[in-house]
Amino acid sequence: MKKLTVEARAKVNLTLDVGAKRPDGYHNVVTVMQTVSLCDTVDIRLSKTGKIRVMSTRPDLPTDLHNLAGKAAKAFLDYIGFHNIGVEVNIIKRIPDRAGLAGGSADAAAVLRGLDELLGTGLTDAELLKICASVGSDVPFCLYGGTALATGRGEVLTELPELPECGILIVKPGFSASTPALFAALDGREVRRRPDNEKARKALGDRDLRALAGCLGNVFEEALEDEERRIVVDIKSALMEAGALGACMTGTGSAVFGIFPTLKEAEKADLSRFGSTFAVCPAKML
Repeated sequence: MKKLTVEARAKVNLTLDVGAKRPDGYHNVVTVMQTVSLCDTVDIRLSKTGKIRVMSTRPDLPTDLHNLAGKAAKAFLDYIGFHNIGVEVNIIKRIPDRAGLAGGSADAAAVLRGLDELLGTGLTDAELLKICASVGSDVPFCLYGGTALATGRGEVLTELPELPECGILIVKPGFSASTPALFAALDGREVRRRPDNEKARKALGDRDLRALAGCLGNVFEEALEDEERRIVVDIKSALMEAGALGACMTGTGSAVFGIFPTLKEAEKADLSRFGSTFAVCPAKML
């Protein structure tokens, strides 16, 4: 049956602030997010089995509906009322897992875009975003990418001016942080330094890369365990010493990124002593 290949791009949080816990159990967030060129490749094939199956180059990842890609496929088929169609998803993973780069959410968004095209359903943006929000908080942003302000629990998006051309070096250290644990650590905690989202928006509007780099910030850095926080601080310091204009952790970590004036300068920075590194550039709307 029909098959389609879709790119699933990673994201970084240029700013990330977290508010109070909501009655639905989620937290209000305010974050400026940016898609980058690092991506997974997602192959989507329709089948006659009536089952949803997910495979990937990472054997430790779930192969059923516990994988966000599988959850997205089921949510899509449920929404359009197609219950006898099978979906096989094969993911070539490049985005590190549990890194704050939205790898799982990007794969899920790719499945939704792919199924809409394969089945010719032609869902509206509002319909697709509704399905995205039911799958995960970062999935709505990953559906379209680019540069955006996300509020609510991350599903309310406002398109922002594009990030100026630059290089971004992502460093994934050996540890992985627990998202629920970090949210719990922030509850009832006085955050000492919050990012200035309005200043970041102005810098984007002015196309001032240096000013934007000075706005980078993530409240989850304060919620890390002491040793993990030390590693993040060391990576940020090394990025700045290597020529980055600014650096911070993305999402709930553990990946840390630095913004460089050019991709070439990001590629020249050697931070492999801290873990896996990825020199990337900003990616526009999909």
